Amino acid sequence: MIRITLVCAAGMSTSMLMAKMQQSAKNKNIDVHIIAMPETKFETYKEPTDILLIGPQISYMEDDLKEKYEPKGIKVKVIDMVDYGSMNGEKVLTDALTLLN
Repeated sequence: MIRITLVCAAGMSTSMLMAKMQQSAKNKNIDVHIIAMPETKFETYKEPTDILLIGPQISYMEDDLKEKYEPKGIKVKVIDMVDYGSMNGEKVLTDALTLLN
């Protein structure tokens, strides 16, 4: 199972995107666990994460998050602003999965 965590400023818009990504994964029979939360909550989140996706509104945190989490084996990437704005869960999921290859 692939574990993807989405973080943004408040966790609201990423929750909508999470639902679209989950539907896309279900349609493609991809075994994935996706959760969304505010960035501040991720610091204390204890469950494993393979991919950390960052909402565009906090893209300024990308370098810090990469420095902190990539040494722990977590892939970190900012969600494309166009895909985020259009809630294109299928594209965001595809982009995330390419990080593992």
